[in-house]
Amino acid sequence: MASIFSKIVAGEIPSYRIAEDEHYYAFLDINPLAEGHTLVIPKREVDYIFDLTDDEYAGLQLFAKRVAAAIKAAIPCRKVGVAVLGLEVPHAHIHLVPITKESDMDFHNKHTFPADRMTDVARAISEKFV
Repeated sequence: MASIFSKIVAGEIPSYRIAEDEHYYAFLDINPLAEGHTLVIPKREVDYIFDLTDDEYAGLQLFAKRVAAAIKAAIPCRKVGVAVLGLEVPHAHIHLVPITKESDMDFHNKHTFPADRMTDVARAISEKFV
């Protein structure tokens, strides 16, 4: 059965899209740690990030680096934190979180933002993606 992330890639479930190419997709986390918290996934469904081929893994990291630069350009923060947990959804993914302090990466501290704000944030980051 397809993961929720595969359904997002297929357009079956809506998302706040940041960027995509032939192999990778980036979108806002709907339970973010901060505004701009973005998930970066391979379009090919693989449960465990280290089961990706070497080329897929390298490509995912390089794509995530470009997304992180867009987040940093659009969202006031000191850095963009990176985490790979992969327990909630059986589809490899990277969390990119705008942070000003280490405690901003506490995954027990999730937020919700109104849909119009999520749309604005997604647009702001997407416009900075190159």
